[in-house]
Amino acid sequence: MQNNNRSRSNKQEPQQNYLEPDIQSEMSPHPKIDNNNDKGSGKLKGKVAIITGGDSGIGQAVALAFAKEGADVAIVYYEAHSDAEKTKQLVEEQGQKCIAMAGDVGDDRFCTEVVDQTIEQLGRLDILVNNAGEQHVCERIEDITNEQLERTFRTNIFSMFYLTKAAMKHLGEGSSIINTTSITAYKGNPLLLDYSSTKGAIVSFTRSLSQNQEIVDKGIRVNGVAPGPIWTPLIPATFPEDKLENWGKGNPMKRPGQPKELAPSYVFLASEDASYISGQVIHVNGGQVVNG
Repeated sequence: MQNNNRSRSNKQEPQQNYLEPDIQSEMSPHPKIDNNNDKGSGKLKGKVAIITGGDSGIGQAVALAFAKEGADVAIVYYEAHSDAEKTKQLVEEQGQKCIAMAGDVGDDRFCTEVVDQTIEQLGRLDILVNNAGEQHVCERIEDITNEQLERTFRTNIFSMFYLTKAAMKHLGEGSSIINTTSITAYKGNPLLLDYSSTKGAIVSFTRSLSQNQEIVDKGIRVNGVAPGPIWTPLIPATFPEDKLENWGKGNPMKRPGQPKELAPSYVFLASEDASYISGQVIHVNGGQVVNG
């Protein structure tokens, strides 16, 4: 399942006026998006960011955190229109511009359109957050269909190639690419074989891209964030109800994390505070020690 993007089909869906029910509002407990103690200090003032999977969960928290730091934001999502509208509202309440684009990030044409629309409407591009994700719980490898396998790879890793390729001509000195990987890239997950495989690919993509000569010469930094169990709409949408009660409690902190606890990592990596950091992954996982 895409990061709060409900359909598994390959069909693009244009922005519509119809807004489906706010998915996050139906969750119990409600995911915590806003770190109310963080008022921002202008670390991203004047910058423009694209955030995929920006309608809810981690993407929504990052969009809000970027806006607090002075960035305009383009969010990309699949079909959760009401959640996307909420993200747009949160960003605009901070006095920043926000555009929302609905479509399939597994389609290279749509990814090119995302970048083109961002430049046309917001004037520039400084930060690319590749965050959209799709997962399907399967207990046996035999249950992973070829369609599901391709779909998961298209959403989770192909999209990063597509968007990065489209963004390259607009990125320059001080720009930042931030890829969302996962603790499953390091520990694995027997119920998420295809998802975990894509997350491992994202780690390799991040490290390899950071060393690409064009990236280095242009002064672009490439890093990643590896969340542990984070309470987002992706979890109740994909895991059986009987597994949710104890979900995310197997780490030293004995609880799942909240989207707002991830957002500062993205702000750090996008800002000049991380000017000497590239090819690295920040682990936000409740204290689990993994082989980096």
